[in-house]
Amino acid sequence: MKKASDFLVDVPLLLIDDPVTRARKIMREDIFRELYVHDGQRKLLGYIDITDVLRVMATKSNVTIKGYIKEITPVSPTDTVRDVLSAIRETATDSVPVVDEQNTILGGVLLSELFPVAINMHKLHGSVRDCMSTDVITCSAEDTAQKIHNLMTESGFTAFPVVKKRRLVGMISRRDLLKDGRWRTSSESSIPIEGIMTTPVMTVSPDEATGAAAALMVKYDISRLPVVDGDRIAGIIDRHDILKVL
Repeated sequence: MKKASDFLVDVPLLLIDDPVTRARKIMREDIFRELYVHDGQRKLLGYIDITDVLRVMATKSNVTIKGYIKEITPVSPTDTVRDVLSAIRETATDSVPVVDEQNTILGGVLLSELFPVAINMHKLHGSVRDCMSTDVITCSAEDTAQKIHNLMTESGFTAFPVVKKRRLVGMISRRDLLKDGRWRTSSESSIPIEGIMTTPVMTVSPDEATGAAAALMVKYDISRLPVVDGDRIAGIIDRHDILKVL
């Protein structure tokens, strides 16, 4: 069976006194949703994620990541894929750090890389309805970047379906806001998210097989799918919802 070391990737590391703006720059330019924090000797202290960096709006800021660090349980290079999936499921993150016996960070394993392996290891049963999240907040294409920024940092949700004239037209995520950057500038924070959102949107119905939804995520390398029942947005299913039923 494959182990954590088979999926190990280099992840940029942060020091506890690094400014949040440094973390924001790294995340904006790279694929990582979490960055790990070390003590200067690569000993793991915790992590910071995209929602954390969105909380600091200033283009230039002396605010450090110290107040945003969260705990995370690492895995070892010899842990199995099942162990790694379990760790990611428990922390509800999109990656997990890999450390040696001295708690030295060796790298990380990304859920996006492990997900195809996970669904091939298991036969998925049931329908999307059985595991989707029904607690969905939608937003309008005319909503401003500032409004969505506030909604994300206050609600804890990482993405919202975007509707226009009752029709699903896109998805707006933390990464969309982060890459665009205009939510930080008061003169441009009132721009509508229609110009920022991701489109077109792949969808599934509540009655589709869970395996079919997982296959779509793998094929198009997307982390979530809105669930549409007729003209109604009935829920969202993401990689973590799939992990819960494995």
